[in-house]
Amino acid sequence: MAGLYIHVPFCKTRCAYCDFYSQTQLLYKDAYLKAVVRELEIRKDYVENEAIETIYWGGGTPSLLQPDDFELVFNAINRFFKLSPNPEITLEANPDDMTRTYVSALRQLPFNRISMGVQSFHTNDLRVLNRRHTAQQALNAVSLCHKAGYDNLSIDLIYGLPGQTMQMWEENLEKALQLQIPHLSTYYLSYEEGTYLHQQLHAGMIEPVNEETGILLFDLLVDKLEAAGYLHYEISNFCQPGCFSCHNTSYWTDLPYIGIGPAAHSYNHHTRQWNVDSLPDYINGIVKGVVNNEKELIDEQTRYNDYIMTRLRTMWGIQLSSFLEIFGPERLSYLLQQADFFLVNGSMEKDEKNLKISGKGKLITDGIIRDLMTISS
Repeated sequence: MAGLYIHVPFCKTRCAYCDFYSQTQLLYKDAYLKAVVRELEIRKDYVENEAIETIYWGGGTPSLLQPDDFELVFNAINRFFKLSPNPEITLEANPDDMTRTYVSALRQLPFNRISMGVQSFHTNDLRVLNRRHTAQQALNAVSLCHKAGYDNLSIDLIYGLPGQTMQMWEENLEKALQLQIPHLSTYYLSYEEGTYLHQQLHAGMIEPVNEETGILLFDLLVDKLEAAGYLHYEISNFCQPGCFSCHNTSYWTDLPYIGIGPAAHSYNHHTRQWNVDSLPDYINGIVKGVVNNEKELIDEQTRYNDYIMTRLRTMWGIQLSSFLEIFGPERLSYLLQQADFFLVNGSMEKDEKNLKISGKGKLITDGIIRDLMTISS
């Protein structure tokens, strides 16, 4: 099994927090689509004839594309790749793009999952983030998706915003629960270099929430969603039982994936590749029959560290039998030795099958992973 990611590098406006590669002009759209089709052909062997189990259109703002654009690429995918019988096919969308006409058109395409960047149901939060939709548009978009039969629906929410209170965050979570959203991706605001929020922070124009408040916001998130029956299956992701994001889960469980488009990443156990983060350079390379990208060979230590970093973000943790099969008894012994400190203090737990981070350790997940990744060649 393998995943396919398609990066759509277009946005109407730049969000204040986003550092993903995108641009605000659709001038290159036709050339981009031709390049994507050609790259699919050039790189069809990257996942070594594994069946494509998931397809994810991310961005940028994929919902700026029109039905004919999607159809062009889907036809190419079907020509060059073997698909599993019922692949999960996700579209990332902005709420204000999800009109009745657009959602109806999407139903004629293979999409069976919608992920919307709602971020907040509060107008003030949306202004801080420079989102182009309103809270009402987000509510309307969810309603349209439900009416169109999109039961597999996810929304993104951001917390830790300047000026955000515990009450505002709780109201966001309550609204998501009222809307019966089966999957939530929740992210603590980070001030990425080069973003408008980062500039505002360093200019003293905004003040970030303090660490204590950040912990309280996270605790509220976990408590409220788990009480509602959601599984905290990855550090930033929650779902109702059976509503996991299969595509994102493939990243965390060491499955191969191929990334198409500018700035897209790929991984097949042997190499990691990332395409150039420039649309003109990407297109120019493809026209010449070359994918402009960089490549990293995956040696045993790199795979070990990647395995630790991704698996321990999930509720399943590290399956000890699989780890032993991949890395051998010496590495397993080393891992358990390094984990002993965290097992003793209760921030990790272990049974006969799995090693994972406990509820007590979730707030320090990154630190635990960092310590366990430290290994000599």
